Amino acid sequence: MASNPHMDLDPKYDHYDFPTTAPETKPGHPGHTTKEQDAAVHQIRMLLEKEGYTKNLDTLTLLRFLRARKFDVQLSKKMFEDCEKWRAEFGGGVDNLVRTFNYKEKPQIMAYYPQYYHKTDREGRPVYIESMGKIDLHAMRKITTDERMLQNLVVEYEKLADPRLPACSRKSGQLLETCCTIMDMKGVGLMKAPEVYGYLQSASGISQNYYPERLGKLYIINAPWGFSSVFSVVKRFLDPVTVAKIHVLGSSYQKELFGQVPKENLPKQVGGTCACPGGCELSDEGPWRESQWSKPAAWESNNLPAMESHIGQGMPAGAHSGGYPQQEVLGGQTAYMR
Repeated sequence: MASNPHMDLDPKYDHYDFPTTAPETKPGHPGHTTKEQDAAVHQIRMLLEKEGYTKNLDTLTLLRFLRARKFDVQLSKKMFEDCEKWRAEFGGGVDNLVRTFNYKEKPQIMAYYPQYYHKTDREGRPVYIESMGKIDLHAMRKITTDERMLQNLVVEYEKLADPRLPACSRKSGQLLETCCTIMDMKGVGLMKAPEVYGYLQSASGISQNYYPERLGKLYIINAPWGFSSVFSVVKRFLDPVTVAKIHVLGSSYQKELFGQVPKENLPKQVGGTCACPGGCELSDEGPWRESQWSKPAAWESNNLPAMESHIGQGMPAGAHSGGYPQQEVLGGQTAYMR
């Protein structure tokens, strides 16, 4: 089936101020859809409108849900409806949560579970980093609660969608919808697994079910002995498209990782040369903090209270605080595995 180089946009819902053609020349990705896939977008939107849905019906969002369910309209519709129900209930409503959430304990939490965005890879996508070996939920629960950690996770997913990815798309000149994730397994042992399993399962479920199609590439570095063997079993149950995005590397990961992410864009903690003042974990450096590319997020245009998570953390007014996403089977906020 021939692809459609001019994706059909809906003037009622599609108000994008960034490129809308994806670099992946694969059917189902924006700018590379077939006529049948365009028809599926129109069909799912019509069905959802009939049931009273009015938000999140833009073409890019609907395409992500359709790709996540192999363009089965009914399965995609069910996934969307479940997501909207969850968005209305979680944290008193996700739309309000992203505007009002104040994660003032974040600098303390970073000592026990570093997870943050930092600059971009060679394709212009946000780089997201997790240091799994430092996880200490017992210590974290003296500072915060699992509920607030999950709320922060959701807020950062929302900020990934806007303003991070739009800013990266403007700078690169093409639509970017995914991240490059680095999971550093240094120091991870089997003894830690029972302690963190419950939280990681909750975090993984949120990203898998409600934020589909966000994983670009995943690099698992400093993988412990035996991990590759375990993963070879796990990947039999994963979609081949997902498996192709995952790279399991040991301690000699630098050459392959630097091929994807410039060394100067990586913090020293993961083998790079960057040392941001105050620490890379809290810097939130990237195009989303560059005035040339960044614009206020859509959720900021509402008159509800503005985000305050940057207050008192050395960030200028209007800056967006650091964040965390990704994968699906292999990590904490790590979940976008689709």
